[in-house]
Parts: sequence; C-alpha cells; structure tokens
Amino acid sequence: MERFEVRVTADSHFAWLRTRLAVERTLMSWMRTATALIGFGFAIVQYLSHLPPISGGNPAYLPAAPQYLGLALIAAGVLGMLISIWQYRWMLRYLWGGSFAPIAGLQQEGMQSAALAVAVLLVGIGLFAFFAVLLRLV
Repeated sequence: MERFEVRVTADSHFAWLRTRLAVERTLMSWMRTATALIGFGFAIVQYLSHLPPISGGNPAYLPAAPQYLGLALIAAGVLGMLISIWQYRWMLRYLWGGSFAPIAGLQQEGMQSAALAVAVLLVGIGLFAFFAVLLRLV
C-alpha cells in the first residue's frame, strides 16, 4: 500500500515541479554556504600566514592555529557539500520513483542539473584547497 494517494492532475504536476525546484534551491543554498566556508578558510590561511611578526612582541602561542582553522573551515565546506549532494540525489530518487513518476510528466533521462555539476566541481575545488593548505603546513 502506498503512503500517499497520487492523482495525475495539473495541480499535482505543478506541485511536483515546485518541489523539484525547491530541491534545486536547497542544493544551491548549500553551494553558497560551502563556497563561503571554503573561501573564508583559504583566505584566513593566506592572510594570516603572510603577516609579519610584531617586533618586540612575544612569539605566537600556537603559530599553526590559522592553518588549522583554515583547514577546519575548508573541510566543513567540503563535508557540507558532500552531504548536500547525497541529500539531493536521495530526494530526486524519491521524486522520480514510486507513485510520483506519473505526475512528473517528464522523462527522467533528459533531466540533468547544472547545479549538481557545479556542486561536484566545488567539492573538487575544496579538496584541492584543503590539500594545498595541508601540504604547505607540513
């Protein structure tokens, strides 16, 4: 027995489209957040590692702290992006499967998302930034 009764009407089709677009917007907002985390983490590392030491001041208590903070922010951005990609794919499988398939009114094979491609690219950029900072740290 199905969880919901799905009627194939124009209303249900447009509700399906609104839900599909909401899933896209959610992925894009995760991308915005991950980009900010990755960019801010990388900026912290670059900015604080190029500051000259203050003359006459005490040496830093934790000199590698900016690198660790930057790595943590970059890792949080990449991890958040990976979780959001998993959530996006899970939700699409749910929307295309079962009793919702007839109200989609579209062919699943032709539906590709540019947002997903950018999200995967962002994961690659984040991993590159993470390892660039990590290998420079050692």
